Amino acid sequence: MGHRLSKIYTRTGDGGTTGLGDGSRINKDALRVAAMGDIDELNASLGLLLCEPLPDGVPRLLTAIQHDLFDLGGELCIPGSRLLPESGTEVLEEAIDHYNSELAPLKEFILPGGCRAAALAHQSRTICRRAERNVVALSRDEAVSANILGYVNRLSDLLFVLARWLNRNAGCGDVLWNRQRG
Repeated sequence: MGHRLSKIYTRTGDGGTTGLGDGSRINKDALRVAAMGDIDELNASLGLLLCEPLPDGVPRLLTAIQHDLFDLGGELCIPGSRLLPESGTEVLEEAIDHYNSELAPLKEFILPGGCRAAALAHQSRTICRRAERNVVALSRDEAVSANILGYVNRLSDLLFVLARWLNRNAGCGDVLWNRQRG
């Protein structure tokens, strides 16, 4: 990168637009910018999860996902580019299968919670779902690679399974929704 980011403020966005990676400018409230922001927020939430003590293998998986999300954000920032590895969705599916194989089948809805790491994984999952909604909305008006759509969909599934697995690993178990509460 060299000195690419030597000056942080440029004042070019003061009028409500932002620059994309291809040099074009769009409104800061455009769907593309919303999707990019959600992916950035998701990446930051995974960074927070990585601050927790995590079982072996989980930090490596989450760090790889963070790199994928940076590529995915770059792909959104540079319309027409292809930066997210095509194998990313398959890697997520393998991780889902691995972690889910150790979990009991769900018979009830679960609430986000349990141990702190699981709660943070659930929070990341909800951010991922919002990112997916904005990427889908963007794809209705502009070209978005099917690879991105599949990746964010599978990532939310992985984060759900990982939250359950983290609770199991911490000895907490799932926090079950109680429809008979009161």
